[in-house]
Amino acid sequence: MNSKQVREAQKPLRQHYTTEPGAAKVIDHARTRHADAQDPFHTTVEPMPGIGTTIPVGVHRAIGGPHDAPTPGDILCAALAACLDSTVRMIANLLGVELDHLEVSVDAEVDVRGTMLVNRDVPVGFQALRCHVDLRAKEGTPVELVERLCNAAEYSCIVLQTLRSPPPVHTEFSTH
Repeated sequence: MNSKQVREAQKPLRQHYTTEPGAAKVIDHARTRHADAQDPFHTTVEPMPGIGTTIPVGVHRAIGGPHDAPTPGDILCAALAACLDSTVRMIANLLGVELDHLEVSVDAEVDVRGTMLVNRDVPVGFQALRCHVDLRAKEGTPVELVERLCNAAEYSCIVLQTLRSPPPVHTEFSTH
């Protein structure tokens, strides 16, 4: 591992963002595409349109779907797991920590009575998310350095911090 990889990739960006703060603001994007607008149980989502990657999306069996494809909740868990994983790996590289193993798993718990209007006292949305990071640094890595890595990754994970302190979400429907 070359601990300069991330540092070298980020150095010109850090300099640029210091002199041009507006350049540090990026917009991520995803959109849905479906072959049959009449199918209430399936769609596809295209993250980062233009690269040709789509993800099939299904509806959870707990709300009447066939649960034959990842659900939006699964994709939310995947986004958090992927962001935390990449954040750990990048910061490990910056700190010169060699990882022997890294696996991030995320569980999201929801009471679907809210979304199904069975009980209006039950909120719509996930009530709990749990992240488990199984990390093993190379033998001989100082414990303090691993703790620093974990703290920095938790602090720097964009998706994790967004879920902890959500921004306003604006929804606009265009009806024709």
